[in-house]
Amino acid sequence: MIGRETGVSSWFRITQSHIDAFANISGDFQYIHTDPEAAARTNFGSTIAHGFFTLTLLGHLGKGPRPRVHDVSHSVNYGFDRVRFVTPVPCGSNVRARFTLARLDERDKDLTAHWDCVMEVEGFTKPAIIAKWIWRAFRS
Repeated sequence: MIGRETGVSSWFRITQSHIDAFANISGDFQYIHTDPEAAARTNFGSTIAHGFFTLTLLGHLGKGPRPRVHDVSHSVNYGFDRVRFVTPVPCGSNVRARFTLARLDERDKDLTAHWDCVMEVEGFTKPAIIAKWIWRAFRS
């Protein structure tokens, strides 16, 4: 599977309620995220999702497209080698993610999976996010 796309998630709609909830959790109340009237007067034309909010969606979007290893007792998010927020995500947009297994390392009983992730915005030519995501899996 290395070097091949393992799957594409379903579309997920970004709502103002999602954006506001993330603002409340993160403390980032910049008006381009939380004030629809003020944001409408910017070049974005509406509020936009926080970059870190869209990044956190990779966990949800990756549930189906990233295959499971059967003899793993648990796995953890190990971090990112690279993240780029290429295109802002306007409120009301649909996003989905594509996952490609770039590399798989085995050490002792543990696995480290390196994923190339691309988050698309429906109707846009450029992606919202391009990321290199690392997961550690621990065998039983």
